[in-house]
Amino acid sequence: MATHWADIFAEKIIREKGEKERYTCASGITPSGTVHIGNFREIISVDLVSRALRDMGREVRFIYSWDDYDVFRKVPKNMPQGELLETYLRKPITLVPDTTGRAENYARGNELDVENLLPKVGIHPEYIYQADRYRKNFYAEGMRTALRHKAEIIEILNRYRTEPLDDSWWPVAVFSRFTDRDNTTILSWDGEYGITYRDNDLGREDTIDIRTTPYAKLHWRIDWPMRWVYEGVDFEPAGKDHHSQGGSFDTSRQVVELFGGKAPVSFQYDFISIKGRGGKISSSSGEVISLSDVLDVYTPEVTRYMFASTRPNTEFSISFDTDVLKIYEDYDNCERRYFGLIPVNEKKREQERRVYELSQPGDVPTCEEYQVPFRHLCNFLQIHSGNIERVISSFADIRPEQVERMRVRCRCAWNWIRDFSPEDFRFSLETPESPLVDVGEAGVRGIRAMVGEVKAWDATDEKDLSERIYRAAETAGIEPADLFTSVYKALIHKEKGPKLAMFIKTVGREKILEILGRY
Repeated sequence: MATHWADIFAEKIIREKGEKERYTCASGITPSGTVHIGNFREIISVDLVSRALRDMGREVRFIYSWDDYDVFRKVPKNMPQGELLETYLRKPITLVPDTTGRAENYARGNELDVENLLPKVGIHPEYIYQADRYRKNFYAEGMRTALRHKAEIIEILNRYRTEPLDDSWWPVAVFSRFTDRDNTTILSWDGEYGITYRDNDLGREDTIDIRTTPYAKLHWRIDWPMRWVYEGVDFEPAGKDHHSQGGSFDTSRQVVELFGGKAPVSFQYDFISIKGRGGKISSSSGEVISLSDVLDVYTPEVTRYMFASTRPNTEFSISFDTDVLKIYEDYDNCERRYFGLIPVNEKKREQERRVYELSQPGDVPTCEEYQVPFRHLCNFLQIHSGNIERVISSFADIRPEQVERMRVRCRCAWNWIRDFSPEDFRFSLETPESPLVDVGEAGVRGIRAMVGEVKAWDATDEKDLSERIYRAAETAGIEPADLFTSVYKALIHKEKGPKLAMFIKTVGREKILEILGRY
C-alpha cells in the first residue's frame, strides 16, 4: 500500500487513465520574469509523481512548456534598462530583448536560469517552447476547432463571469503584423482558417491564414485544454489560483471536451512562504526568491526533501533564518532512519525511506553523509575562516564517498553564515597575534585557571572539560558566568558564543592554549 503522496497519485493516474505504453506528465509557466521557488513547487511535484510512476515500472514523458508566446505586460523592477523594455510592452515576450545580455531574448534568459539549474536537483524534463510551436503553426487545427466551438466556449466561460462575454469575443488572440502588439480587434472569421482583424494603434485592417501566420494564438483558458489533447497529458497539477472554483482548471476541464479529450489527473498545490528574508514572491515585480537563491543555502537533496516531505496542498516556509538548522537536522534524521542508524518502527521507517529516496537528485547513496550537525559544521567553518578544504581535512574518519556531499554542504553553510545568520551566531576566532582583550583582573585570573584545566584535560572527553570549566571558576574565585564571558572575549571577542566545552574541543587544545596562554 502506497504511503507517500507521489505514489498515491501515480496509482490514481494508472487507475483513471488505464494501462498505457507511456504516461505524459506536464508542467509549465510563462517566463515573464524570474521563475521563483513557488513556481518550482509545481515542477518538483510533477517530477516526484513521474518518479513514482517510473518506480512502478511505467514509461513516463515529463514535458515542461514555456509559454513564451504570452504578452509582455509589465517590466519587472529587477530588470536593467527598464525604459527600453517599456517600449516592448504588449508584444510576445520572445520578441523582447534580454537587457542582461545573457540570452537572445528576454524569455530565453529566464528560461535558461531554470534549465541550467534543474539538473542540479535531478530534474530533466523535455522542454516545449510555445512561441516556436505557434509561430510554426503546430496548433492551426486546434485554433480552428476553438473558433468552430466559439459559442460553446463563451457559454462555459460565462458560467463563472460577473461580466458575461458577448459574441464580439473570440477564443483566438492576434498580434498585429505591423507592430507585433496584441492591441487588435478580430472583425471576422471565414469559417475555415482566415481571420480578419484591425490594428487598433494604426487603424489598419489585415487578413491572416492561421495555417501560415505567426501572429495568432489561443487565449490561455482555451490554449491549456487544447494542449492537453495535443500532447495527451495524463497528469498536471496547478496552484490555488488555477484550481479555485471557476478558475482556469475548472473551465479547461469543460473546454477540453470540445477538443475531444478529458482533463488530466490533477491536484492543487499550496503557496510557499519565505522566512528570514524580505520580499513578496512576484515574478513580474522582480521581488522573488529563486531556486538559485535556495540552492545557495540548501543542498540539492535537502531542497528536494522540503518538498518531498510535505504534502502539496500544505503551505510551508522555506527559511533563511535559524530554522535552517532544524531543516538540516530533520533531513539528517530522515537519512539516519533510512540507513538504520536510528531505531524506529517499521511503518515510520517505510515512510522515511520513501521520502529519502525521492529527496535524492540521482541514485540513492550507498552510505549516509558524514554526520556533523549543521550548527556544529557552522562552528567548524567559522573556526577555519570559511576554508572548506581545511574543515573537511579535519574529519579524520570521513570516507571518500562522503567528501563531495560534505563539500557542497559546507559551501551552503558558509553562504548562510555570511549572508543570513544572526549577528550573535557569527564569530571569528582570535589568533596568537591578535591584541589582548581587556577582561579585567578577575577575568585574567579565570583565564589562567582555565589554561591549567585545559592543559590537564585529555583533549577528548567533552563532559570532563565541562566540569573542569566550573572548577576553573571556583579556583579563580569568580562566578562561572563571569569566567564564560572572559573566555569568550579572549577567544572570539564576544561575550557569548557556542557551547564552550564543545567549542574548545572543536578548536583543539593546542590552538586554545596559544590564544588563552597569552593572558
